[in-house]
Amino acid sequence: MQKGTVIKSTGSWYQVLLDDGAVVDSRIIGKFRLDGKRLTNPVAVGDEVEIEVDEKDETATIKNILPRRNYVVRQSPRRKHDLHLLASNVDQAMVIVTIVNPNLKQGFIDRFLLMTEPYEIPAIVVFNKSDLYGEEERAIFEYLKEIYEKIGYTAVLTSATEGEGLEELRALLRDKVTLIAGQSGVGKSTLANAIQPQLELRTQELSDYSGKGMHTTTFAEMHQLDFGGAIIDTPGIKTLSFNHLEPMDVAHNFREFFRYSEDCRFGGNCLHRNEPGCAVKEAVESGELSELRYINYLTLLEEIEEQNYWERHSEY
Repeated sequence: MQKGTVIKSTGSWYQVLLDDGAVVDSRIIGKFRLDGKRLTNPVAVGDEVEIEVDEKDETATIKNILPRRNYVVRQSPRRKHDLHLLASNVDQAMVIVTIVNPNLKQGFIDRFLLMTEPYEIPAIVVFNKSDLYGEEERAIFEYLKEIYEKIGYTAVLTSATEGEGLEELRALLRDKVTLIAGQSGVGKSTLANAIQPQLELRTQELSDYSGKGMHTTTFAEMHQLDFGGAIIDTPGIKTLSFNHLEPMDVAHNFREFFRYSEDCRFGGNCLHRNEPGCAVKEAVESGELSELRYINYLTLLEEIEEQNYWERHSEY
């Protein structure tokens, strides 16, 4: 039995990097579950595994997944009742967005942070394509940077073509394993190639017709960085939904709301909507907490409640 790290997932096969630098194509036999939940992909890039090599064809079987220190999971985009593991054992996560081309979907940032927050994975919000920003777009960036940095996240302005923010990004990535994600068309692969040119990740122009990006990454893959650390590149994400969460999970993982909930009349059981004596609502109204984040929070609560309602009633 040999130990290694999964560096690429192609659905049925996994590439495992061994300690001696060899890469072995491996597959799984049997079922692995995550806390009793159904997974579309039981093994994630970043997993440390034990494999048994078949000397005849130099492939291997994954016999065991070692305990994960964290993982990032989302609702499967194709199988609504299942979960999809994006990555595991990461030091931090980076979401790449743009303010124009394509236009910013600010709610996506908060959905992404709802994926990383349960494991307290540090997150970086990268606003890419700054070379296309005018005064208005830069003002939007400064506004959002203040919102996210005030609550402990990092916000960076970058341009792969002009080089803005690339040194800052390299410094943030150095010696860490970083999950990188974003919606299609935000320039994720172009940015990664600008940080380390020899990565040569596939890139694709925006569709002229829709202004949306075309998916270029099909499967998650880990790439080592020359200056130390690694990135886990993931497929472009269209939407993020949460069939595995309850409303209270949302309340507890909007970090600044959770801090304020100590002063709510109902404490950690407050959903910060219509409850009397809610410190979060008071802080939003006074401007201490972001109204934008609060609106996104309410949207997520409603969506999860509706989804859970139909899940429970579809069983009858």
